[in-house]
Amino acid sequence: MYTVGILTASDSGFKGIREDLSGCLIKEFMAQRNYEIQYYKVLPDEIEGLKDTMIYLCDTLKVNLILTTGGTGFSKRDVTPEATKMVIEKEAMGISEAIRYYGLLKTSRAMLSRGVSGIRKNTLIVNLPGSHKAVRESLDAIMDGLHHGLEILNGDVKECGQNK
Repeated sequence: MYTVGILTASDSGFKGIREDLSGCLIKEFMAQRNYEIQYYKVLPDEIEGLKDTMIYLCDTLKVNLILTTGGTGFSKRDVTPEATKMVIEKEAMGISEAIRYYGLLKTSRAMLSRGVSGIRKNTLIVNLPGSHKAVRESLDAIMDGLHHGLEILNGDVKECGQNK
Protein backbone atom coordinates (compact mmCIF):
# COMPACT_ATOMS: atom_id res chain seq x y z
CA MET A 1 0.00 0.00 0.00
CA TYR A 2 1.34 3.42 -0.96
CA THR A 3 0.94 6.50 1.23
CA VAL A 4 -0.42 9.81 0.00
CA GLY A 5 -0.24 13.42 1.11
CA ILE A 6 -2.87 15.76 -0.30
CA LEU A 7 -2.42 19.52 -0.42
CA THR A 8 -5.05 21.97 -1.59
CA ALA A 9 -3.76 25.42 -2.50
CA SER A 10 -6.66 27.81 -2.03
CA ASP A 11 -6.87 31.14 -0.25
CA SER A 12 -10.67 30.89 0.01
CA GLY A 13 -10.53 27.25 1.11
CA PHE A 14 -7.95 28.08 3.77
CA LYS A 15 -10.19 30.87 5.09
CA GLY A 16 -13.21 28.54 5.16
CA ILE A 17 -15.05 30.56 2.51
CA ARG A 18 -15.13 27.70 0.00
CA GLU A 19 -15.48 23.97 0.60
CA ASP A 20 -12.55 21.92 -0.68
CA LEU A 21 -14.36 19.64 -3.11
CA SER A 22 -11.20 18.83 -5.10
CA GLY A 23 -9.15 17.72 -2.10
CA CYS A 24 -12.05 15.62 -0.84
CA LEU A 25 -12.40 14.01 -4.27
CA ILE A 26 -8.69 13.11 -4.27
CA LYS A 27 -9.03 11.54 -0.80
CA GLU A 28 -12.01 9.45 -1.89
CA PHE A 29 -10.52 8.48 -5.26
CA MET A 30 -7.21 7.35 -3.77
CA ALA A 31 -8.76 5.54 -0.79
CA GLN A 32 -10.97 3.54 -3.17
CA ARG A 33 -7.76 2.34 -4.85
CA ASN A 34 -6.20 1.21 -1.56
CA TYR A 35 -3.84 4.16 -1.11
CA GLU A 36 -3.38 5.23 2.51
CA ILE A 37 -4.17 8.91 3.02
CA GLN A 38 -1.49 9.94 5.50
CA TYR A 39 -1.86 13.72 5.32
CA TYR A 40 -4.37 16.26 4.07
CA LYS A 41 -4.29 20.02 4.42
CA VAL A 42 -5.71 23.15 2.82
CA LEU A 43 -3.08 25.87 2.54
CA PRO A 44 -3.17 29.46 1.31
CA ASP A 45 -1.62 30.21 -2.08
CA GLU A 46 1.78 31.07 -0.62
CA ILE A 47 4.97 29.64 -2.04
CA GLU A 48 6.88 29.16 1.24
CA GLY A 49 4.06 27.33 3.01
CA LEU A 50 3.50 25.03 0.05
CA LYS A 51 7.23 24.38 -0.36
CA ASP A 52 7.82 23.72 3.35
CA THR A 53 4.85 21.37 3.59
CA MET A 54 5.96 19.38 0.54
CA ILE A 55 9.46 19.05 2.00
CA TYR A 56 7.97 17.88 5.31
CA LEU A 57 5.85 15.27 3.52
CA CYS A 58 8.86 14.01 1.52
CA ASP A 59 11.63 14.16 4.09
CA THR A 60 9.87 13.59 7.41
CA LEU A 61 6.66 11.68 6.74
CA LYS A 62 8.22 10.00 3.70
CA VAL A 63 4.92 9.64 1.84
CA ASN A 64 5.14 7.87 -1.51
CA LEU A 65 2.96 10.38 -3.35
CA ILE A 66 1.93 14.00 -2.96
CA LEU A 67 -1.08 15.18 -4.94
CA THR A 68 -1.69 18.90 -4.98
CA THR A 69 -4.79 20.60 -6.27
CA GLY A 70 -5.14 24.27 -7.13
CA GLY A 71 -2.72 27.08 -7.72
CA THR A 72 -1.73 25.99 -11.24
CA GLY A 73 -3.43 28.70 -13.28
CA PHE A 74 -2.54 32.20 -14.43
CA SER A 75 -3.59 34.16 -11.34
CA LYS A 76 -0.85 36.11 -9.59
CA ARG A 77 -1.55 34.01 -6.46
CA ASP A 78 -1.18 30.68 -8.35
CA VAL A 79 2.27 29.50 -7.19
CA THR A 80 1.96 25.74 -6.74
CA PRO A 81 4.22 24.89 -9.73
CA GLU A 82 6.88 27.30 -8.52
CA ALA A 83 6.81 25.78 -5.02
CA THR A 84 6.98 22.29 -6.51
CA LYS A 85 9.98 23.17 -8.68
CA MET A 86 11.81 24.35 -5.55
CA VAL A 87 11.24 20.93 -3.95
CA ILE A 88 11.76 18.34 -6.68
CA GLU A 89 15.11 16.85 -7.66
CA LYS A 90 13.94 15.30 -10.95
CA GLU A 91 11.11 16.29 -13.25
CA ALA A 92 8.48 13.81 -14.44
CA MET A 93 7.15 15.88 -17.33
CA GLY A 94 5.20 13.05 -18.94
CA ILE A 95 2.69 12.98 -16.08
CA SER A 96 1.81 16.66 -16.45
CA GLU A 97 1.80 16.34 -20.24
CA ALA A 98 -0.68 13.45 -19.97
CA ILE A 99 -2.92 15.53 -17.71
CA ARG A 100 -2.94 18.44 -20.15
CA TYR A 101 -3.39 16.17 -23.19
CA TYR A 102 -6.38 14.40 -21.66
CA GLY A 103 -7.82 17.73 -20.56
CA LEU A 104 -7.42 19.17 -24.05
CA LEU A 105 -9.67 16.41 -25.36
CA LYS A 106 -12.39 17.97 -23.17
CA THR A 107 -11.64 21.72 -23.32
CA SER A 108 -9.10 24.03 -24.91
CA ARG A 109 -8.69 25.72 -21.52
CA ALA A 110 -6.64 22.75 -20.30
CA MET A 111 -3.65 24.35 -22.03
CA LEU A 112 -3.75 27.05 -19.35
CA SER A 113 -2.71 24.64 -16.60
CA ARG A 114 0.90 25.16 -15.48
CA GLY A 115 1.04 22.08 -13.26
CA VAL A 116 4.33 20.18 -12.95
CA SER A 117 5.33 16.75 -11.65
CA GLY A 118 8.56 15.46 -10.21
CA ILE A 119 10.43 13.35 -7.69
CA ARG A 120 12.10 14.24 -4.41
CA LYS A 121 13.93 11.32 -2.83
CA ASN A 122 11.33 8.50 -2.90
CA THR A 123 8.28 10.74 -3.25
CA LEU A 124 6.45 11.53 -6.46
CA ILE A 125 4.74 14.94 -6.54
CA VAL A 126 1.95 15.73 -9.00
CA ASN A 127 0.19 19.08 -9.41
CA LEU A 128 -3.47 18.67 -10.36
CA PRO A 129 -5.79 21.47 -11.50
CA GLY A 130 -8.09 23.10 -8.98
CA SER A 131 -11.52 22.30 -10.36
CA HIS A 132 -13.38 19.24 -9.14
CA LYS A 133 -14.13 18.10 -12.70
CA ALA A 134 -10.53 18.57 -13.88
CA VAL A 135 -9.20 16.65 -10.86
CA ARG A 136 -11.44 13.67 -11.67
CA GLU A 137 -10.39 13.72 -15.34
CA SER A 138 -6.71 14.12 -14.46
CA LEU A 139 -6.71 11.20 -12.04
CA ASP A 140 -8.53 9.03 -14.57
CA ALA A 141 -5.90 9.93 -17.17
CA ILE A 142 -2.82 9.15 -15.07
CA MET A 143 -3.75 6.54 -12.48
CA ASP A 144 -2.50 3.41 -14.23
CA GLY A 145 0.83 4.93 -15.18
CA LEU A 146 1.13 6.70 -11.83
CA HIS A 147 0.81 3.43 -9.92
CA HIS A 148 3.45 1.79 -12.09
CA GLY A 149 5.75 4.79 -11.58
CA LEU A 150 5.42 4.38 -7.82
CA GLU A 151 6.25 0.69 -8.13
CA ILE A 152 9.45 1.57 -10.01
CA LEU A 153 10.35 4.45 -7.66
CA ASN A 154 9.99 2.16 -4.64
CA GLY A 155 11.84 -0.77 -6.23
CA ASP A 156 8.75 -2.98 -6.28
CA VAL A 157 9.18 -3.79 -10.00
CA LYS A 158 11.79 -3.25 -12.67
CA GLU A 159 11.15 -0.58 -15.28
CA CYS A 160 10.15 -3.17 -17.86
CA GLY A 161 7.27 -4.13 -15.55
CA GLN A 162 8.63 -7.46 -14.30
CA ASN A 163 8.84 -8.26 -10.62
CA LYS A 164 12.19 -7.95 -8.83
